[in-house]
Amino acid sequence: MANPDNHTDLLTVGRRLRHLRRTKGLTLDEAGQAAGLSASALSLIENGKREPKLSVLTALAGALGTELSDLLAGEPPSRRAALEIELERAQRAPGFAALGVPAVRSGPRLPTEALEALVGMHRAIATAAAERAATPEQARRANADLRDRMRRQHNYFGAIEKTADDLLTRTGYTAGPITRTGVDKIAAHLGFTLVHTGDLPSSTRTVTDLAHRKVFLPHPQMGQHDSRTLALQALGHVVLGHRVPADYGEFLTQRVEINYFAAALLIPQRTAVPMLAGAKAAKDIAIEDLRDAYAVSYETAAHRFTNLATEHFDLPVHFMRISSSGIIYKAYENDGVHFPTDVVGAIEGQRVCKYWTARVVFDQADISAAYRQYTDTGSGTYWCTAVVDRTNAGDFSVSVGLPYAQAKWMRGRETTERSRSRCPDPSCCLQPPADLAARWADQVWPSARVHSHLLAAMPPGVFPGVDDTEVLTFLDRHTN
Repeated sequence: MANPDNHTDLLTVGRRLRHLRRTKGLTLDEAGQAAGLSASALSLIENGKREPKLSVLTALAGALGTELSDLLAGEPPSRRAALEIELERAQRAPGFAALGVPAVRSGPRLPTEALEALVGMHRAIATAAAERAATPEQARRANADLRDRMRRQHNYFGAIEKTADDLLTRTGYTAGPITRTGVDKIAAHLGFTLVHTGDLPSSTRTVTDLAHRKVFLPHPQMGQHDSRTLALQALGHVVLGHRVPADYGEFLTQRVEINYFAAALLIPQRTAVPMLAGAKAAKDIAIEDLRDAYAVSYETAAHRFTNLATEHFDLPVHFMRISSSGIIYKAYENDGVHFPTDVVGAIEGQRVCKYWTARVVFDQADISAAYRQYTDTGSGTYWCTAVVDRTNAGDFSVSVGLPYAQAKWMRGRETTERSRSRCPDPSCCLQPPADLAARWADQVWPSARVHSHLLAAMPPGVFPGVDDTEVLTFLDRHTN
């Protein structure tokens, strides 16, 4: 056999043997005896479970009055045989055991109609599995669709704003930042208890026990996330009536909604809008003022500014969070700026021009300070402000920008820093200068750092990437 590990070859040979034996009207005993085999050995060969030696196949061909080439032909001997082979192959596949259903023996008593149905179902399962394996593209499409929706509504979710404001009223909020005690009050009002623990499953940020009305959170010092944000995001699923997501698009939508819900509580619209209105009147809007007034991260303040800027002040804006190498992790725009995109319109994972503020900030001597710059681009000139966020996962920059005409409302508009970006023209920053390229032509071979997540499918499961066994074991440990 050319490939003894190929079940299709073994199965085809076996089915051709069975077809020829039955055509001759021979039993397993009779055909096996003629070829010097036991009936059980011949049965294993016919079922594709034993690789026959060439001498055995030659003997069988002689016993059945046919040529060896007929036994080794690549096509199944009949439509029925082709279906049996396909079913057998599907039931031998590694993923079949995970289905938790018994295998069906495709013997002569199995009606052809039933065989057709079984094969059809396995094809459908294989198609669904292939679609799941292609989830990175589906996720990018879902993300692009969600970003379009956010742009159409100015990244403003009025219903969530009202829900958050009602909750603040019911828990006695008046002004200032929401303290951890305030978050505890919100949780208690909703009938939940917040529990900080050191053994949270590694695949989760939080775990909500709906049966016992508990939200398990990491200890604040064990991660970069503010525990107030994590608690409010977890409670957001309950308050917003989220169901188990049906697809990745719904999963992404829920993540956006809980992030919005948490931000609407941490930076309440009722106090933030008057604050920003006063800053606009003074032509002194600064993201860091929101950050400091409400004791949140710069990223949360920047995100929240995009929620309120267009809806309440008619300011078109864009937002980005990128790595030090320029890779986009999060982004939003309704001001006409042209982010780099892939063929499906997704921006996450694309590289930002080296001359944009979001990347130039990494070159500053003091990366703790906000850096402001005007950038001329193919879609217009933009004023942007950026800050570097240092995390355990590396350095990231968070930037907010507006069209040139709107910069008059922002602190730092007087900056003299200016750059020009010609991207997506490759000569802008993607191609090395001609003299440098010529000097090193054919003299360098870099070894690329390929991240495994670029090649892998999105993690499977209802909640992508979450280890269900780990989570349920954790809950058992904390409730028994």
